[in-house]
This record gives sequence, C-alpha cells and structure tokens, in this order.
Amino acid sequence: MRRLDALRADAGVLLSLLRGMPRDVPHAQRLQAFYAPQAAHYDAFRERLLQGRQALIAGLVLPDRARVVELGGGTGRNLDFFGPDQWQRIAHFHLVDLCPALIERAQARAAADARIDLAQADATRWQPPRPADCVYFSYALTMIPDWRAAIDNALAMLKPGGLIAVVDFYVSPVRPAAGLRRHGAFARWFWPRWFGHDGVHPSAAHLPYLREQLPQHDLVEADAAVPYLPLLRVPYYRFVGRKPITD
Repeated sequence: MRRLDALRADAGVLLSLLRGMPRDVPHAQRLQAFYAPQAAHYDAFRERLLQGRQALIAGLVLPDRARVVELGGGTGRNLDFFGPDQWQRIAHFHLVDLCPALIERAQARAAADARIDLAQADATRWQPPRPADCVYFSYALTMIPDWRAAIDNALAMLKPGGLIAVVDFYVSPVRPAAGLRRHGAFARWFWPRWFGHDGVHPSAAHLPYLREQLPQHDLVEADAAVPYLPLLRVPYYRFVGRKPITD
C-alpha cells in the first residue's frame, strides 16, 4: 500500500512537471500555480533528485550565536540537515521564499523552534534586520530570474568573513576555467531545455560569477541520478565561499 501511495504521489508531481510552469504572469504567481498542486509531495519526490544538500550543510562551520539565512528555502526541508552541534551555535535562522504554498509547508516544520523566522519575500530584495554569518541557496539560484541580484543581495547582508554556500544544477561554459569540469555539447544543450520547461534554468554563468565574487572558496562538481530516467546524470555543484574582510 505504501508503495502504491508513493507511486500515486510521484504521478501527481510528474503531471505538474509535464504541464510545466505557467508563462506570462509575474514570477510569484508562476511559483504558486506550479508548486501548490504538488506541495504535499514536494520533498519526497525531490529527495531523490536534489543531491548534495546534506553534504553542503554538514560542511558549514558556524560561529557561536550565528545568524543564518536561507534564500529560496521552500518547504524548509534543509532545516533537517543541520546537525545538533550546528543548531547549538545558531541564534537565529531566517528562511525566505516567494511561494506561499511552500512557505506554508515550512511553517509546520519550523513551528517548534522560536529561533526560526519565515518570510514570504523576494530573495533579490529581502534583507535581515541584522547582518548574517551565513547565507545559502539550495537549488534556488536556478529558479531566480535575476540570479545576479540574488547573489549580490546575499553578499550585501553578509558580515565580512561570512559564508555564502550554494548547491544547484549547472552546465559548464564551453571553455571552463582551468581545473574545472567541461560538459559535453549534448549536456550543455539538453539540461537547460529539459529543466527550463519547469522554470529551472541550469546556467554556465552562475559558477563563474560566484567564483569571481568570492575568490576564497571550496568547490565540488558532481552528477546526480534523475528519478525514472536511470541512464541520465544531471550535473550539480557545491560551493562555499567566504566574503572578503576589508580594512
């Protein structure tokens, strides 16, 4: 019975994916129309697709009394990936997302912890009341049309020496920087078109911009399996950069 229920849930999510994200309406309306019908099963389906989140968060070294921001936090699933030692160091956590249906799911997950504050807001403009020690994006940059503004906004809210962390899909430039992976022509063509139908835009520009803005960083490039498409592997990366400390 559980297996049948899981298949039915997956079928509902797949139907939403096949329909795609609406066009010709404001971004917030597109998100709500796309995610509201699948919000209840959002986490279960994407657990198999959105790889690297736990590893990214486990590697975050936070100071005492840390203030942490997740931009594009969705249902709040990533809250579960922070370990007990990390939670002992967190004084306040802001989760920001533009989609009401996903924020509603996050409210249930965050209700028991007064340190967690939720905001239905635009990641390119929202600012916390106090500077942050760590800002991260988990499969969010590819869904933000003005992604440069989102990165710039994250940098603006971050303390000098603080961390920006990102895990997301991507494709490489035709000529990547020395030492970085170069994806084949098919991958560079296929993945932006495959995901673009659903409002997700793997880009060759995200990673170079992050590396330019945050020269002191760690980077892992990898591939993830795609549910129901066993022969395909989608590229993703984990990036953790430190904001420069200026005199």
